[in-house]
Amino acid sequence: MKDLYHQIITQLGEDPDREGLVDTPARAAKAMKDLTIGYRQDLGTLINNAIFETTNDEMVIVRDIEFYSLCEHHMLPFIGRCHVGYLPDKRIIGLSKIARIIDHFARRLQVQENLTHQIAQALMDSLSPLGVGVVMEARHLCMMMRGVGKQNSSMTTSAMLGDFRSDVRTRSEFLGLINRR
Repeated sequence: MKDLYHQIITQLGEDPDREGLVDTPARAAKAMKDLTIGYRQDLGTLINNAIFETTNDEMVIVRDIEFYSLCEHHMLPFIGRCHVGYLPDKRIIGLSKIARIIDHFARRLQVQENLTHQIAQALMDSLSPLGVGVVMEARHLCMMMRGVGKQNSSMTTSAMLGDFRSDVRTRSEFLGLINRR
């Protein structure tokens, strides 16, 4: 990857051997590996058995979990917030594990629509709750820095599974609670 970044810098018309760029190919390769670490992680290892028995049957919501990802079309960042809710069915998951699940899927080349669904499905598969809701809001640099150049645009996506899809009251409660400020 380092050699490929060297070639890219050359193709841009720059001198990859000048002082400011000498170490850039290695740094860029290291950064890209970090930005896409989700490909090299195991979701089960990340969750690490942090699923616990409970008698709670009320909605659990975690709001404003920041994330970043790289769009698969331009490899430019999109950055935003993720809101996750679920209805426990005798099991809850450790709070930090929700953020780790988000990062696991975000740290790949992605589109926000698929990312939202992957997070929701991973929680359904790992926890077997009665339902899961995920809402993501992000600003996409591919739309801001290039192309149409719309600086104030943002995208919102949602994935509703189980009771969050089939029961309008559950969906409304979730959406109402994540929009409280």
